[in-house]
Amino acid sequence: MSSVKKKRPSPTDSGIEEDIVFEKIIQFTGWIFLLAIMAVLGVWFILDFTMDLIEIVLEAPVFAIIVFLGINSAISFGLSSVIKSNRDLKKKYYYDWLIGEFLICLFAIFSVAAYQW
Repeated sequence: MSSVKKKRPSPTDSGIEEDIVFEKIIQFTGWIFLLAIMAVLGVWFILDFTMDLIEIVLEAPVFAIIVFLGINSAISFGLSSVIKSNRDLKKKYYYDWLIGEFLICLFAIFSVAAYQW
């Protein structure tokens, strides 16, 4: 038998690793929103302006999708950088982010509905 004891990881090390994973997930969310807005605008640019195959009209729903994706990307990157700088308040920031996302979604839905009405 070995007389060397296995070193157990301290609880603070796993907490920091969880914070980093949480931060990376939020950054990944921001990149997904950014890639989605780039795909929408890229398809629009290629099909409408370059190839002149179809005419895409910028109406309220399309504009709402573009604004929604852009705002969500910016908020995700902002939340990630705030959590990186202050990991002690990550729960508070996360709940504020969820409430903000909910309010932005409601505002986008109601503004498009009011415009269509």
